[in-house]
Amino acid sequence: MSKNYASYSYWLETSGDDLTPRPALDGTIDVDVAILGAGYSGLWTAYYLLEREPSLNVAILEKEIAGFGASGRNGGGLGNRFPVGLRRTAQLFGREGAVSLQQAINTVVDEISGVAEMEGIDMDFVRGGYMRLARSPYQVEVLQREQRTLEAFGFGEDSTVLDANEVAERVSVAGAVAGHFNHNSAKIHPAKLARGLARAVERRGATIYEQTDVIDYTTGAYPALHTARGHARAKTIVLAGESYLSRFPQLRRKVMPVYSLITLTEPLSPCDWQEIGWEAREGLSSATNMVKYLTHTSDGRILFGGRGAPYHFGSRIKDEYDRHDPTQRMLQDDVREWFPMLKDVKFTHSWGGPLGWPRDYVPTVSYDPREGLAAAYGYTGTGVGPTNLFGRILADLITRTDSEISRLPFINRDGRKWEPEPFRFLGVRFVQHGFERLDRKAEETGVAPNGKSLVERLTRH
Repeated sequence: MSKNYASYSYWLETSGDDLTPRPALDGTIDVDVAILGAGYSGLWTAYYLLEREPSLNVAILEKEIAGFGASGRNGGGLGNRFPVGLRRTAQLFGREGAVSLQQAINTVVDEISGVAEMEGIDMDFVRGGYMRLARSPYQVEVLQREQRTLEAFGFGEDSTVLDANEVAERVSVAGAVAGHFNHNSAKIHPAKLARGLARAVERRGATIYEQTDVIDYTTGAYPALHTARGHARAKTIVLAGESYLSRFPQLRRKVMPVYSLITLTEPLSPCDWQEIGWEAREGLSSATNMVKYLTHTSDGRILFGGRGAPYHFGSRIKDEYDRHDPTQRMLQDDVREWFPMLKDVKFTHSWGGPLGWPRDYVPTVSYDPREGLAAAYGYTGTGVGPTNLFGRILADLITRTDSEISRLPFINRDGRKWEPEPFRFLGVRFVQHGFERLDRKAEETGVAPNGKSLVERLTRH
């Protein structure tokens, strides 16, 4: 019996697409490239592979349907942010490497919008920018420090720090005392992009097999993706399953599933919107450790998302974890706190899902031609833009196309591993509660965390 895929998120429900699964793999196939996962990473990789070499035989194996995971459930933000900040990137890869990486990330908004226009994908694209909000005086220094870092690396022209009045001219958020505005960001309907991209790769010749669960993979002389009903043998396999890759024993300590949850209001009245403003529909987020993120949807709703749902022992992923009543009640309370004029607002949708979290926040993009293995995963919730870059990188690596992005310094990096259970469970739960306490204490006292607490030291990279 097929799942009701429209129930997994408002985005899938309103994608305007037929969510009936494509045929599953039944038997054994031989292809040039076999990709695990029909989310953004897998679809962008297929798209650019076929752009570079149209004769390639590409197959994508997806456990559910295209866009089922984070690609069809995220907050709708498209920006030029890498999970690791510039200063930390420079520590890892040198100043030149950090600059090269940021220059590459800066291309993703134009690249994605350009592909969508060329392929006829109507993804409700609005280039409204992105603003991180300080709602407590101590957070102002956080935003100013972020701007100083960008300026120090030569990227200050795209961003600016706004005072309380300048923020209020854009959006009325209770308690907002400052904002850090980034011009190179946009809002999209994420499921429309994922579903449209799936059709685009099919037009270019790829085959997508849905409801096809990859239970194992092999590399070396005979790379292949294995399912209960057949095998996809290939010259190269690509692992692009994000948090779901944690199901494989060999990747269990490489990436951890962390749940992010979202609540959505009913469409607001014109009077409410007049009071709130937010006409440019820039993305919003908090400047707290436990980040909250907001979207003004194209049909006049407010999406409010955040982390806080508990980590589950053994990196378990289950449909029932997509909703967590205490967290979703907290998010709904946050909506009323941020927008007091919406004290009586109703909420129509709540959903969530796992995102992939590396131990040191640095995502993986790798290719080993001897093993016939490529991979892209671990975006820590900021993957809408970087997945496009990673797809281009993998396409260049697999087709042996020498380019600036194929020489970026973080490629083929062997990052830190997560601790084994039960230490991972105990540590992650401690960190989750610790950051919540730090945020509460900072808001109560007005004093920023000093970086010396145990939770801050444990998560320093």
